[in-house]
Amino acid sequence: MSQHVVVIGGVALGPKAACRFKRIEPGSKVTMLDMSDLISYGGCGIPYYVSGDVPDAEALRTTAFHMVRDEKFFEDIKGVDVMTRTKATQVDRENKRVHYENVATGETGVLDYDKLVIATGATPRKLNMPGEDLKGVHYVSNPHDAECIRASISQGQVGKAVIIGAGFIGLEMAEAFADMWGVETTVVEIFDQIMPRLVSPTLARMGMEHMQEKGVEFHLGETVKSIEGDGKVQRVVTDKRTLEADCVIISVGVIPNDFVAREAGLQCHERGGIIVDEMLRTSDPDIYSGGDCAIIKNLITGQPLFLPLGSMANRQGRIIGNNLAGGESSFDGAVGSFVVKLFETSLAGTGLSLEAAEGAGYDAFSVMLTQLDRAHFYPTKELMTLELVVERGTRKVLGVQGFGSSGDAMVGRINAVASILKFKPTIDDISNLELAYAPPFAAAMDILNTVANMADNVLREMNRGVGPAEFEKMWAARESGDFCFIDCREQPDAQPYMERNPGHWQNIPQGEIYKRLDEVPENKTCVLVCNTGARSYEAQIMLTHKGHKNVINIHGGMASLKKYGIEL
Repeated sequence: MSQHVVVIGGVALGPKAACRFKRIEPGSKVTMLDMSDLISYGGCGIPYYVSGDVPDAEALRTTAFHMVRDEKFFEDIKGVDVMTRTKATQVDRENKRVHYENVATGETGVLDYDKLVIATGATPRKLNMPGEDLKGVHYVSNPHDAECIRASISQGQVGKAVIIGAGFIGLEMAEAFADMWGVETTVVEIFDQIMPRLVSPTLARMGMEHMQEKGVEFHLGETVKSIEGDGKVQRVVTDKRTLEADCVIISVGVIPNDFVAREAGLQCHERGGIIVDEMLRTSDPDIYSGGDCAIIKNLITGQPLFLPLGSMANRQGRIIGNNLAGGESSFDGAVGSFVVKLFETSLAGTGLSLEAAEGAGYDAFSVMLTQLDRAHFYPTKELMTLELVVERGTRKVLGVQGFGSSGDAMVGRINAVASILKFKPTIDDISNLELAYAPPFAAAMDILNTVANMADNVLREMNRGVGPAEFEKMWAARESGDFCFIDCREQPDAQPYMERNPGHWQNIPQGEIYKRLDEVPENKTCVLVCNTGARSYEAQIMLTHKGHKNVINIHGGMASLKKYGIEL
């Protein structure tokens, strides 16, 4: 029996659900409403349009076969009726009706429905401070924003840009301004690191160091107090400084648009967002929801999760389309996977960072490894850093994050873990994870296998070490006489550091440890360093065997120290 499905929201999940349902039930009617005049666009591509990587804003709205996804496209190709610039003002659940208003004309009307989909997305979070409405202050939420920003830059109106927020969009926009257009770009972040809670402070600093090398300036741990200007933005005032600005991007997160659902009496989370079950039904079985306005389950913690991602919205849209037609497809939740491009590098992750794991009550630790992403003899090899988060006792892997090149190598490793994380793998599973191997693509012992082995060695108390942040503290205290820094590489590699740091930097190649034990002081903490932490780990084993107790291995070695920005 044919039915009428009404879809509120036409960006990602809405169109996917509408089209999937129409393929299963071509005889049924679908009406899709959206407040904007633009629908079905790739919002995640906006920073790349601003940067110039995507040459035309219309490309964000086209299919792979170059058709623009506008009202005519959906009506002629997909059989979906579309009402743009139309706001759903009320959902009457008792009579199964949606009241709407045309935001351009003020015309009102009513749509009867058999099933309803709420795909209202999310709205950029506002700072609610003076100057937020000045010309030149932007949010990045739709193609109109992108066109306005790019036009002002290309017309020479922007020499200095300030970006408020160092999350995904903030960092992507910083790259867009600085890389393609040469705009003097500053990022202000209220937390003391970029990508807070998503990656560790160490990985965050590695990413920030690279962006600073490319000309982006950062001010962390600062609060924006006001945005000032005479009709047009001229400066941003924080609690520590005043920054000149011709353009300001506010990127401090998004808020789920749950108003119409909440007013209809549907169950919503206390912090915002529509609560759905595994079939993506709301508390009303005839109303479905998903995407950026919905709350799902975190498959690691079991707690509610707000995860505004276009990829997830599209997957959920297919599930809703199936279920509108009487199917029983399910979406059990997510582990939270991401990647963000930072010039020639990227930060990526899945699951919980160490901070997030500890915040969720886990007795967790992490290990960090820097290793080549392919065979050491292959000419295009590059260093990659992975941090594995593990629960003590159970040995369960809670997450993995990484910093590496902007190619596919690192995100491929992250995705490998993401695909099995909901099955609660242990470090033993990752240690023996089967991965495709050939020298141009990976090492025979892949970095994923190795970082899991490293976690096992830490639990066995064989590898006792710290990362760059702790090394920096020890190096700062070198004059105290409490530490002995031993470079376990060969003499040519260590010599420059010995010359720059006489009396503090010592060289004993790992293969000579047993022969030169008398040079290793027993009354100091011995800090062992090599290129990546592998040879210094072997040296630690040797020294421990000979009775040395205060021996620390620097995880990631010199490679991590350099990425972290430590100058010896």
